[in-house]
Amino acid sequence: MKSLTPFFQYWRSTLTRDREIVDAVVAPAHWGPSAELRAALRDWPGVHYWVAGDGEGRLMLVRLLGRPQPERWWLHAILFLATFVTMWMAGAMLAGVAPGAPAIRLSELLNAGRALLDWVTRLRPGLEFAMGLMAILLAHETGHYLTAKHYGINASPPYFLPAPPLWNFVGTFGAFIRLRSPVVDRQQLLDVGAAGPWAGFVVAMLMLVAGLLASQPVPALEASAPQLVMIGGTPLYLGDSLVMAAARQLFADGSVVLLHPLALAGWLGLLVTMLNLLPLGQLDGGHVLYALIGRRQAWVGRASWFALLVLGFWFWGWWIWALFTVILGRGSLAHPTVLDRHRRIPPNRRPFGWASALLFVATFTPVPFYI
Repeated sequence: MKSLTPFFQYWRSTLTRDREIVDAVVAPAHWGPSAELRAALRDWPGVHYWVAGDGEGRLMLVRLLGRPQPERWWLHAILFLATFVTMWMAGAMLAGVAPGAPAIRLSELLNAGRALLDWVTRLRPGLEFAMGLMAILLAHETGHYLTAKHYGINASPPYFLPAPPLWNFVGTFGAFIRLRSPVVDRQQLLDVGAAGPWAGFVVAMLMLVAGLLASQPVPALEASAPQLVMIGGTPLYLGDSLVMAAARQLFADGSVVLLHPLALAGWLGLLVTMLNLLPLGQLDGGHVLYALIGRRQAWVGRASWFALLVLGFWFWGWWIWALFTVILGRGSLAHPTVLDRHRRIPPNRRPFGWASALLFVATFTPVPFYI
C-alpha cells in the first residue's frame, strides 16, 4: 500500500473479515493512469478498477487478507454431474422414455459396461434438453461469479441443485453462488446482480430460437395456451411473455407449438430470468433496484410481494415463490445495505440498470403453467 499512496490525493481503507478495500482519489498528475501508477498497480496483490463515470481519478483496490479459503471443487463437480444426470433423465421422460436403471446383475459384471451403454443410449432423447438447460444455468451463475471476481468479491463457484425427475419435471431446483465478502457500493451490486440474468438470457434465446425452428405446430383449437409440452401423455400448457410471443411469431409463424426440448429449455431460461429479476430482497432484481433507487427498493419490494399474492389466485405457484423470497430474505423484503450506501451509481451505469428492469417486464409470464 505504501508504494501507492504517493499517487493519491486522499484515500480510505476499510477492513472486512478477509479483505482490505481501498477507496482512493488519484492525484490529477497521474490520471490516465500515468506510467508510474500503472507500474505500481502491477505490484498490487489484488484487483483494482476505476470507478465508472467519476472522472478519471477514482480508484478502488481490493486485496485478500491472509490465505485464500480452499474451494471444495469436488463438491461442486459432484453437484454439477448429479444435476446434469437428473435433468437428462427428466428430458428423457419428457420425450416419453422411462429412464429406469441400468440392468446390471452381480453375476453379469462382465456385461456391466454394455448394460450401462444401453441405458445411456435409451436416455439419448433427453440429452438435448439437459445440455440446453445446463448451458443456461451455467451461463447465469458464471455471469455472477466472474463479475464478482472482477470486483475482488469473495464468491463461491456455482452450487447446482439436482431434483428427482418424478417430483420435478425439469430435474433441477436451479443453482446459486454465495457471496462471502461484502459488496462495497451500488456499482458493484448492479453489475454483479445483473450479469447473471443477462448472461442466462442470451443463452436462453439461442436455445429458444434453435428449438422453435424444430418444434411442431399443433391445431390451435386443441390448445388452451400458445405452447405446450407432453408429460406422460398429458399436455402441460406453457404461458407467454412478450419475448416468447415475439420469438414464436418470428421463428414459428405464430403457430401454437409442441415445444422441442431445446425450445423448452429456452422457455425455462426466460422463466428463470424473470423469477430472478423480481425486485425482492436478495433476488437479482432486488440487487438491481437497490443499486438504482437505494432504500426505496423496500417499498417496491413490498408492493411486488403483494402482487404475487394476488397472482396466486390464477397460478398457485406464485404463493410458493412469495414464501421462498421471504425465507431467502430472512423475513425481510428489503435489500440489505452495501458498505458505502451513500455513493450513487455513476450515470453511465444507469441505462444498464433500467435495461435490466425492462428485461424483467419483457420476460414476465403472469401464468407460467396451465394444466
